[in-house]
Amino acid sequence: MTAYPHLQPNIEYLQRTGNPIYQWLTAQDFQQDKLLKNIFINKFGIHDWRMETGQGMFEAMPPQGIYQNWIHNEKPDTSATFIVGANLGYGVNHILSKTPDSHKVMLLEPRAEMILACLGQTDYRPFFEAKKFHILVPDHDFINEVIRNLDLQFIYGQIHLKADIPSQQMGPEYARWTRIVRDKLENFSLELSTLRFRQDIMVGNEIHNFKRALKDGSLKSLQGKAQGVGGVILGAGPSLEENVPALKANRGHVLYTCALQTVPVLHQLGLKPHFCAAIDYDKSMLDVFMRLDPDFAHDIPLIYSTKLNPEVVKRYPGPTLPLWTVGGMGTYVMKERDLVLDAGGNVSVTLSRLLRWCGVSHMVMVGQDYAWLNNKSHAAGHHHHSTNMKLQSFHQTTTNMDGEEILTTVQYMTAKRELEDDLRQSSFPVYNIYGGGVPINGTKPIDIAKAYKQGILASAPGSVDRFMTELVSCKHKGESIFFEPRGPRWSTSLRNAEKHLGKLFKSLTANQKDIHETFKRVEMFIKQDPLYMPYLFNEAIDLAGLTRAKQKYEIKDFPEFKRIAKCVMKKVREIDRLVCTDLKNQDVA
Repeated sequence: MTAYPHLQPNIEYLQRTGNPIYQWLTAQDFQQDKLLKNIFINKFGIHDWRMETGQGMFEAMPPQGIYQNWIHNEKPDTSATFIVGANLGYGVNHILSKTPDSHKVMLLEPRAEMILACLGQTDYRPFFEAKKFHILVPDHDFINEVIRNLDLQFIYGQIHLKADIPSQQMGPEYARWTRIVRDKLENFSLELSTLRFRQDIMVGNEIHNFKRALKDGSLKSLQGKAQGVGGVILGAGPSLEENVPALKANRGHVLYTCALQTVPVLHQLGLKPHFCAAIDYDKSMLDVFMRLDPDFAHDIPLIYSTKLNPEVVKRYPGPTLPLWTVGGMGTYVMKERDLVLDAGGNVSVTLSRLLRWCGVSHMVMVGQDYAWLNNKSHAAGHHHHSTNMKLQSFHQTTTNMDGEEILTTVQYMTAKRELEDDLRQSSFPVYNIYGGGVPINGTKPIDIAKAYKQGILASAPGSVDRFMTELVSCKHKGESIFFEPRGPRWSTSLRNAEKHLGKLFKSLTANQKDIHETFKRVEMFIKQDPLYMPYLFNEAIDLAGLTRAKQKYEIKDFPEFKRIAKCVMKKVREIDRLVCTDLKNQDVA
């Protein structure tokens, strides 16, 4: 096709390199005649695309006026731009040509014919080769993975999202995908902020919990053991108070689960869960014990993230079972030995993933409101329960299923979206005993009377008791592990690197390249050991700032390296002391 001079070489490159977008394109059913008929030269003398209305995308305004404000001059080398909508490549090409090669450009285009039309106008092979330009598969999980690999851009640069206005003329999917990408960027920004500022606390907790967790047991035998079980996740939203009386009067034959923070609420309401879970790492979790009745909780198993504050685990009056979670030591060290779960950012997501892994037949949400209702933040008895609400900057409004305006927060909506993303992977029905809060996509709203009538609050005969027997038996299935301390070798390696850099920094101008290479080798060194790497997350990010966010080294960068190296060795020695010991015949502290 003469109108698409670059289509074949671009497609051949994507095919040869195994690019996922090539696989996606080959699976799409698009109308080839659109490529032949829809491209034309408009009144401005440029290539244009004829839409279904008969009008060209750029007949109202040429590209120069649309994209002139798309360039941001702050930190362009370490930043990234997401573009939703390809058109014929005008917006993409503007960003590619006006930003440094290190600037990442991500294109999301939901229509296969428009990707092909864009690829036909420009030779993108140099940008693909330089890993500057990436075309995203329009898939939630694919986009999640791409965003998660942009941690350095989030920390050392900026992430820009550009909705292509000409493309939005063609259909509502462009606005929808823009919203999806914006939500995912917001979610990851919050998650990364947590990791950056709290990773030391989370993994530090895990290191201090390590010996106890190994002796507390293992959940790995529970996979698939909840067949026939209906799982109920009890949230602490205000609507929980309205529904618990009915559940208390007729418990049904279902597995009741909740967060540890919800146990005092359920005690006050008179409903006992089968087990509870806890993933929050900070000391505020200790506030639970101001309301937790030890007698009520003494036989409720607690499944705790190994990143939980160790004092919470020690003070819990009932049985405790560890849950190794992604992002800590469990990511690599425990993955062949035990269940390692991506716990997500809130307990409802954790319980959803755990119940699905255990093989429940269906799930029911209760008290999952994600909003203030009747001026209440939580059901009474929760340690964050509040009725004296004052508008804050983090509050926002949304609507319930009846179209009524209700108050929520950015944190609530982020948690809700994460739960919705998780529920999309459920192969079974998920019900929401709706209480007037924010609707949860992927669930079937239902009132509690209909839930009883339709048998939703029921399980296969005996299945709940069998599962709980399996759960209790997990207490005795832990294994000992021995890791060899690496501290002495690490100390020698980092000391040698520091001596070498000290010599290089004496001739700073002449040794820029050698300094960069040395920093890169040290960065690779501290990331090579799966036992230590999770605890060294911040140090690895700091080193990446020296290797990938610096254009020219200055004398102050050497003291910064020494600071990083000192922090690395402090953490390595802590792991050696608390983890790299033989646990046989040792008592848990």
